Amino acid sequence: MSTQPLRIIFMGTPDFAAATLQALIDGPDEVVAVVTQPDRAKGRGKKLSPPPTKVIAENSDIPVLQPIKIKTEEFRNGLLTYQPDLFVVAAYGRILPESILNIATMGCINVHGSLLPKYRGAAPIQWSIINRDEEVGVTIIQMNAGMDTGDILLKSAIKPSVNETSGSLFVKLAELGSKTLLKAIKGLKEGTVIPTPQNHDQATSAPMFTKDDGCINWKKDADEIEGLIRGLDPWPTAFCFLEGKRLRLFSPDIVHKDAEEEPGTVMQADKRGILVACGTNCLRIREIQPEGKKRMTVEAYLCGCELAPGTELF
Repeated sequence: MSTQPLRIIFMGTPDFAAATLQALIDGPDEVVAVVTQPDRAKGRGKKLSPPPTKVIAENSDIPVLQPIKIKTEEFRNGLLTYQPDLFVVAAYGRILPESILNIATMGCINVHGSLLPKYRGAAPIQWSIINRDEEVGVTIIQMNAGMDTGDILLKSAIKPSVNETSGSLFVKLAELGSKTLLKAIKGLKEGTVIPTPQNHDQATSAPMFTKDDGCINWKKDADEIEGLIRGLDPWPTAFCFLEGKRLRLFSPDIVHKDAEEEPGTVMQADKRGILVACGTNCLRIREIQPEGKKRMTVEAYLCGCELAPGTELF
């Protein structure tokens, strides 16, 4: 059993990773460096913006590395100077080569937003909402050269709420992942966590989305469309077209009634939302974002625009 604080190099980029980094900083071990993606241009002004993990690291006086390329001898040698015991990876956004995986004496462990081997890949949380899973969670794995194929150290599961979106679930799983990670590290130090190989025959993939993947096919069942809308909220968002302009949709509710109208037809629009015919049953959409405007309630939209029954959404 090790009683000395571990020297940890953390690798991660977005808000999901930021929660994990903060938990490590507040924990018993020492984060000696943070590796994250380069600053990106954001907003209409294209101003460079630092990743959330960089902000946290700098506030804690932790060195930050933002390599453009990670498969270089220079970067590897730079990591070696920190003499790490362990690498912790959470949503870094790049696949690590074996030359990096083998640096730390205790290897690399990863915080993944699914119950592996289900949903290997870049978008596990979105897919779990789209597929309306009754149980979701996080897995801490010992990393290898594959895509989320390493041995399992620890899992934690929760049940999503009825109106869960990928955005709300990100927050819950970030917190759950942080707590589970600290338990896994403690178990590694004490020798009580035993790596367990994944059942590769049960593996499913969770590829990243493009903006076009959110286009709604109203001929599908209402529950399938509802899952898509919630799963792609807040990014890349589900959408349709109204009078040739893109209309992003949020906050859907299934209405269990079959419509005589063709799928995609507006049956009713009032302060409760827009009722739309689907292949089976209907959907009531309570929030929208018209092209070039901010997200708003349907009630607010109808204060300045009319949406008559019989209008077709494509």
